[in-house]
Amino acid sequence: MIALAMLIGLIALVLINVPIAVALGLTAMTALWYSYGFASLLNMGVVLFEGATKFPLLAIPLFVLAGAIMNTSGISRRLIAFASAIVGFIKGGLSMVNIATSLFFAEISGSAVADVAALGSILIPSMKRRGYPKAFTAAVTSSSASLAIIIPPSIPMILYAVMADSSVVQLFVAGIVPGVIGAGLLMGLSYWFAVRQSFPVEEVFQLRRLWVTFKEAAWAFLLPIIILGGIFGGVVTATEGAGLAVAAALFVGGVVYRELDWRQLVASLKDGAIQTAVVMLLVATSALLGQYLTQARVPQMLTETIVSITQDKYAVLAMLNVLFLVLGMFLHGAAAIILVVPIVLPIVHAVGIDPVHFGLIVTLNLAIGQQTPPVASVLITACSIAKADVWEVTKVNVYFIAALFALLMLVTYVPAVPMTLVDIFYR
Repeated sequence: MIALAMLIGLIALVLINVPIAVALGLTAMTALWYSYGFASLLNMGVVLFEGATKFPLLAIPLFVLAGAIMNTSGISRRLIAFASAIVGFIKGGLSMVNIATSLFFAEISGSAVADVAALGSILIPSMKRRGYPKAFTAAVTSSSASLAIIIPPSIPMILYAVMADSSVVQLFVAGIVPGVIGAGLLMGLSYWFAVRQSFPVEEVFQLRRLWVTFKEAAWAFLLPIIILGGIFGGVVTATEGAGLAVAAALFVGGVVYRELDWRQLVASLKDGAIQTAVVMLLVATSALLGQYLTQARVPQMLTETIVSITQDKYAVLAMLNVLFLVLGMFLHGAAAIILVVPIVLPIVHAVGIDPVHFGLIVTLNLAIGQQTPPVASVLITACSIAKADVWEVTKVNVYFIAALFALLMLVTYVPAVPMTLVDIFYR
């Protein structure tokens, strides 16, 4: 009953616009005090500190900063030019460029919001000038940006790994194949829209143009090779790889391209610090919630209830998919991971679901959640840039959401899709 009261209280606080981190802390402290007395709060400071000082979490501000440097140093622009040279000759080519560039950008930033903010500010105005409907422009930019949390590195994957005590590197590897498939699905859907609505061809395919743009972007291509090669090769951890991403982006943007805007870089540092503080406060207060849930055995009781209904892991996965899809509509990705994963993880272990496989399922659910109102952080950012109505964009974006949902079903019920590379290299 206390757990149910906590949930109701948490929802009530969130609905009156209390920050989620504060709401988590208040409900957890109230539950601890009511159940175990004032003495249970004496070590609250230690719990908060330990919750937010886990080494893998250092990767979050570093990947955010690396993405900001890419955007202010000409790296994004060169990637867009190269992608245009590859797929610009296809009908509706600029939408293909949008998706292809997100694919490249995702390999460094790890954040869908950073992706849509960086690339959308360049691509959305270009697409509108070329006659693309602004609803379609915002929809394709928003949905393709979600590739940033599927393809490694991924900030939600880092958070999940911390909450689930799982391998960040194995999660990154598991995201490679689904990320590529997702990009293919979005490109196929964009081509279908282009044929139906007669979107323009951007440029004739020219090998010379391809070679010129490749040379200009060559240093940018080294970034994911250095970062992901170092992580997957075991040379650096994911956290060290994030630091390497910042150093490499600074070198390429500041020394090679010489286009680093220091004023924008300082602003990016401030934004990164704010984003990091928000996430860290969430993590810290979730540690208090975790302490109560552990003492009250809530995860164990929930596990026993679900296992008594069914022990079929695919039926359990179906229920968990529904849970995360609904939560994704109302919670930001970090909050959903921090709040729910510790509760459902015992169920995952009880029915024999691989934690790495489940981590990718959670990530895909949250990618869809970034597109579904009312929260829809990535969609709202794209609509803001495009100056388009959220609900008008959603009427188009529902097709792209369907493609992401098809990918979720593929990953959920064909584990070989995400897990083959993990099994080859790490098991």
